Amino acid sequence: MRATQKFDRPRFPTPDAIPRTRIELTGARFVLGVVADTHSVPNAAGVRHLADARPDAILHAGDIGATLEGHRDVLEMLSEIAPVHAVRGNIDTRAPDLPDFRLIDLESSVTGTPKLRLVLTHIALSGPRLITEVGRLATACGASLVVCGHSHVPFLGQDRGLVAFNPGSIGPRRFRLPILFGLIEVTEASVNARHVDAETGAYWRP
Repeated sequence: MRATQKFDRPRFPTPDAIPRTRIELTGARFVLGVVADTHSVPNAAGVRHLADARPDAILHAGDIGATLEGHRDVLEMLSEIAPVHAVRGNIDTRAPDLPDFRLIDLESSVTGTPKLRLVLTHIALSGPRLITEVGRLATACGASLVVCGHSHVPFLGQDRGLVAFNPGSIGPRRFRLPILFGLIEVTEASVNARHVDAETGAYWRP
């Protein structure tokens, strides 16, 4: 059975049915913090380093916490750093209020046009490839970037004409995988996504 079938509501809505968040870009540089798979216990040093990066907003790509208390504690902790936009992961059974997908537009405060449109969801990758239905949905939405979690494996690559970014997990360590979070920096000239070592605060490369 595919992991995408664990959710109790339809995984692939029409583009019009996806909740849309519009974020106004008011400065020359905008920073998104990206986290995933906190599993109720985000790495304490990682949270401090995330705060030090002074993100303008934070994306949580799901698996926030298996208990209602853990779920709320994580979102409250992150919201003290910056506004949080989250989606539901497969362990987030106590968070029916969260969507499985969220469409996010970072819009110019001058023109109102998107500088970056992304789809945020929990499960989007199968190895280095985007799941077909996710790629089709993101393309239909006019997105250029898919942000996801689930595997705990950090990833930044291209597939199906889209960029895919998994920040890795900032929660409890799985096997020998690193504990990481992501930063996406948006300027007038570029969009750059990077992984950050949660324990040191240094940029991370595989």
